[in-house]
Amino acid sequence: MEAIYDVEVTTGSMTHAGTFDNIFITLIGTQGVSERAKLDSYGRDFKTGMKVKYKVITRFTLANLLLIRLEKDNLMFLPENDWFCSLVNVRTPEKDVIHFPCYRWMAEGEVIELREAKGLYTVNLCVPSSSSRWTEFKTGLPQHAFFQEPLSLPSVVRFSFTKDMDSAFNCSTAKNYDIIWWFCYYNLLIIEYVQLHWMDDDFFGYQLLNGSNPMMLRRCTELPLNFAVTNGMVQPFLESGTSLTLEMKQGNIFLCDYKRLADLPTQFINGKQQYVAAPLCLLYKNQVGKLLPIAIQLQQQASEDNPVFLPSDSEYDWQLAKLCVRNADCLEHQASFYLRTHLAETFTVSLMRNLPAAHPIHKLLVPHTRYTLQINTLIRNRLLGPVGAVTQSTSIGDEGMTNLIKKALSDLTYSSLCLPEDISDRGLQSIPNFFYRDDGLRLWSFINDFVRSMVEFYYQSDSDVQQDTELQDWIKEIFIHGFLEQSSTGIPQCFSTVEEVIKCVTMVIFTVSAQHSALRAGQFDYGSWFPNAPGSLKQPPPTSKGSSDKNTLLDILPDMNTSAYLVSVFWLLSKPSSDLVPLGQYPEDYFCQMAPQKKIRDFQAELSFFSESINDRNKGLQVPYTYMCPDNISNSVSI
Repeated sequence: MEAIYDVEVTTGSMTHAGTFDNIFITLIGTQGVSERAKLDSYGRDFKTGMKVKYKVITRFTLANLLLIRLEKDNLMFLPENDWFCSLVNVRTPEKDVIHFPCYRWMAEGEVIELREAKGLYTVNLCVPSSSSRWTEFKTGLPQHAFFQEPLSLPSVVRFSFTKDMDSAFNCSTAKNYDIIWWFCYYNLLIIEYVQLHWMDDDFFGYQLLNGSNPMMLRRCTELPLNFAVTNGMVQPFLESGTSLTLEMKQGNIFLCDYKRLADLPTQFINGKQQYVAAPLCLLYKNQVGKLLPIAIQLQQQASEDNPVFLPSDSEYDWQLAKLCVRNADCLEHQASFYLRTHLAETFTVSLMRNLPAAHPIHKLLVPHTRYTLQINTLIRNRLLGPVGAVTQSTSIGDEGMTNLIKKALSDLTYSSLCLPEDISDRGLQSIPNFFYRDDGLRLWSFINDFVRSMVEFYYQSDSDVQQDTELQDWIKEIFIHGFLEQSSTGIPQCFSTVEEVIKCVTMVIFTVSAQHSALRAGQFDYGSWFPNAPGSLKQPPPTSKGSSDKNTLLDILPDMNTSAYLVSVFWLLSKPSSDLVPLGQYPEDYFCQMAPQKKIRDFQAELSFFSESINDRNKGLQVPYTYMCPDNISNSVSI
């Protein structure tokens, strides 16, 4: 008996989402497959933002619909144009309405298969595509998708038209240091504060907590054997009646150790040899809660020509030592930033390869992969490598930056990617005025609660997790290709419990959104005044005291063109995206059931309230901390 299926197709609302091409559909059910049907209402069917209804007639009922197949063919007399399909709804002869979310671009000749939106995961329909296979950028670094240029990326993961135009404009603007200031979208209050206070000891400490790199500081309970500082050296800078040993026991002494910079090769810039320090910096939290540097050793091995610099030294000796630390911090920040950006691609590629579109974890994570592959492709082509903007404007160059990222990867652990554990491991639970920690822990909690509610809705027991082969393949490939099978990282190789899935998915969302924002968004604020974040040193770090003056300080700074080049990169990477999708906002309705939709609304409400509380707090701060405000955080690594 003939059966009629009512099909409603929705085209995306973004610029150039529509197409003139032919679209075909095939319905696949438990009792048969429909004929390939052309979707044609005898008009312009697939205009931007349109919903159009069609009828697909079969000779008999297909019973339970498993999936639909969409195909796109180019009209020969028209230029090729991609199509963004948002959603396909099918009303069956039995009056059931089945939702097939798509929310992706289709290119000419492309065929996609969509499953029902309920998120059933018992049938494996995901076959890894050759277009999403793994390849190696450099030995010892996380692997990435097999794409060399942005135009070689599948349309589904490329920039939108708006984003493409914005990116091209920004890249052009970034080449002119003067024009940058005409398009300054940043907090001028912070930029001006940095220029006025970059030499102040208390601001030096503040930046290690809330600047662009809050990842280096940790509590010091015992001095490293290679750090030649003594109690007598720092006693004058502690409160009266105390000692270095006592203050360490009370949790008031902190350390930044830049040992990964030791023995890195350096390069020539403008025909001049460049240099790098590998300092140890000791800091003290005083009774009013300020974090102050009290001792700096500029190289790892203690020796006569590697003195410990102190606040009581001459003004220029002390400023010179702090400037060398700022250079080291800048390089460490770049390594940490690009490593975590690479990991975002690892999560994305494994998602594309292993989890089909209807899988609940795919639907939960795919909004957090927007633009990630194209951003990483651009970073490899334009910022890293022998001719990259970052490697050309930093003292350690391509070889040194590669080695530094490798060292950072070898030190990376699962715990360090999970903020509550990272803060605890570094002993930073109680240090005051640590807004990165305070805002980050609240965000982690919100994300974790949201992920828990979603995961537990689809996985009723640990056995559900263990039997989900697609989910197991996803985490296995992350371990193999992202963390290079280093079991010492603690990254899961498989999932045994629902709790393990919740923790890992929380980590992924936090890493690509909040953590990425914390490392990215402040680069221009704190680095536009380039003496505060020099990418290179033009003279070797000092080996003695008492001979520095103002000219010594100026001579060690990189050339103006080198600094301007790096500052332009900071501007480009810090600029808010023109089509930002903030954390927790999901323009595409991947989840069509009422319960998940309500959980998303609850998550959005919590983030909205938290944004308001951050804005209220910042009104009372000399230097506002905005990088963890949900309104400012992108859902994904999209810039």
